[in-house]
Amino acid sequence: MAAAVLLGCAAIALGPAAALLLLTVAAEPLLLIVLVTGAFFWLLSLLAASLLWSVAVQLSGREDAALLPLGAAAAVLLQELCRFACFKMLKKAHEGLATLSKDGRSPLSLRRVAYVSGLSFGIISGLFSITNTLADSAGPGTVGIHGDSPYYFITSAFLTMALVLLHTFWGVILFDACERRRAEGLVLVVGSHLLTSGLTFLNPCYEASLGPILILTLCTGLWAFSAAGGSFHNVLKCLSCKGE
Repeated sequence: MAAAVLLGCAAIALGPAAALLLLTVAAEPLLLIVLVTGAFFWLLSLLAASLLWSVAVQLSGREDAALLPLGAAAAVLLQELCRFACFKMLKKAHEGLATLSKDGRSPLSLRRVAYVSGLSFGIISGLFSITNTLADSAGPGTVGIHGDSPYYFITSAFLTMALVLLHTFWGVILFDACERRRAEGLVLVVGSHLLTSGLTFLNPCYEASLGPILILTLCTGLWAFSAAGGSFHNVLKCLSCKGE
């Protein structure tokens, strides 16, 4: 039973990310470089957040729940700052590749770079958030035996899946907002990231956190689809297998 829970939760949490990685990124070396670059910048944000937390605990002389919301907000802002830094670096690399090519065009579009960068943020964030949970799901022990919710593992898996997808969408939206200088895109990314982080504090009241986060994921995905140049007409044309 423990093995089934482990495999099921892992498939829910990381399955969509693994499918996107294998189908859209793994075959192209340049995209893999972008993927590693994005993961590196997320790890930088984690390091900065850890150092900030350590300093805050030392200065306050206490480590309690009162500091957690401030720490979560700081971690979110650091992640988005590192995402912006990643955009600036990848934009320079994109321009450099265009300069080196014979036709003056980069082999990678900026939209693909944005998508892969967001996916890398999502994958590394999802791995860090679900690894310990998956290890605990392997047993021994029974969730809910002392009156706690028996849905902890399955809810954690769906939250991780939503987080991975949200990071992917946030990457597309932020890159597009920075490229076109649209402040509303930046506000959406930072605000929805803070909202998602804040909703997790409602756990273990999972219906109050998981539902809104999944709705937010859907809405953010539609925004990212529009920012990437998608349209309902293109969807119908893709489903009907008709080309230009």
